[in-house]
Amino acid sequence: MSADVADDAGCHILHVDMDAFYVSVEIRDRPELSAVPVIVGATGGRGVVLSASYSARTFGVRSAMPVMRARRLCPQAVFLPPRHDLYAAVSKEVMAIFRAVTPQVEPLALDEAFLDVSGALRRVGTPVVIARMIREQVAEQQGITCSVGVANCKFVAKIASVHCKPDGLLVVPSGGVLAFLHPLPVSALWGVGERTGQLLARLGLRTVGDIAHTPAASLQRELGVAHGSHLAALAWGRDERAVVPHAPEKSIGAEETFASDVDDPGLIRRELLRLSQRTARGLRSSGCVARTVVIKLRLANFTTITRSRTLPEPTDVAHKIHETACALYEAAGLDRARLRLVGVRVTGLVPASAAATQLVLGEQPTAWREAERAVDKITRRFGADAVRPAALVPDEHDRQHGQTGSGGRDDGSWSRTDG
Repeated sequence: MSADVADDAGCHILHVDMDAFYVSVEIRDRPELSAVPVIVGATGGRGVVLSASYSARTFGVRSAMPVMRARRLCPQAVFLPPRHDLYAAVSKEVMAIFRAVTPQVEPLALDEAFLDVSGALRRVGTPVVIARMIREQVAEQQGITCSVGVANCKFVAKIASVHCKPDGLLVVPSGGVLAFLHPLPVSALWGVGERTGQLLARLGLRTVGDIAHTPAASLQRELGVAHGSHLAALAWGRDERAVVPHAPEKSIGAEETFASDVDDPGLIRRELLRLSQRTARGLRSSGCVARTVVIKLRLANFTTITRSRTLPEPTDVAHKIHETACALYEAAGLDRARLRLVGVRVTGLVPASAAATQLVLGEQPTAWREAERAVDKITRRFGADAVRPAALVPDEHDRQHGQTGSGGRDDGSWSRTDG
């Protein structure tokens, strides 16, 4: 229902979703792109679409689609490589806007979050007033748009935000939940993927209303007790889950698919260094340290191998993460194997404030940590490429072959680049 006439009493849950987030940030920084389709994704032949502008979507381009297919569907689009550090920085500012309204913020990803604004109603205003204020502040402070669904539970709020995209606000009144939900296709329900959708279609169930008016016992018999009960509850607009703020991170990591299969151990170690840097920055920005380092190695034949090692002390230092990742890679015995993808991930996260670090003779963990934190400050001000490890400064050979690092040092020492 339009936010101008909707009854928002009891609708204390907001789902805020940035519109085409990565693309919107790129267009904000390059306004000349606003008139053309824009696609953000790995520019190599094996990359996938991470974000597509709404004009690109009219040609059938969707997230997770192979970039090669997106090029065939929309050859006139501008294709841009992702700038993950920039998106993370913008996301942090957006989440700060949310938390200025209420501490009850549950991020789902960089570009979306649930908010429980029940505690802010007396101080700020009605849910609709709060939703409008958030949209205005995101636009004014970050130069991008967001869509907001307002409802009495998380499930309905999320569906509402989808239905008012882009740049919209939709309130589903508590008394109008069933009228809103029941005409929707079964695919609108969480937990209904392609296979479940096909099964429901064979049973003649095509809308949410069809499921709502099917006996729960029948759904449980066809789908299993848990899944059948879950869909029956959602079909009647019942979602008892609370907004859970500051849910602890279970893991942080990054991975990269090479433009072509790689069997050069030096290049693989340099890619592990780049991914270790991204992972460590993620740890420091979240205020966590990690106990376990995990690497992911995908062979040319798509066989995927993972190896892990638990550290004596938790860390947020890229140098230590990279050192461990390289040791895991070497122990895997794949020195001459052709790799399609590599990844670095850390698990066993604990708050940095609660982790004690034991000094080991001959090591300089504090020096590395302080150096990397100093680099964090520089990159936040001047961009991710302002300072980087010398091993990741591309030379002419790397530029010609689309590689990320030089053929020189693998020691992780730093070099300043022109920014």
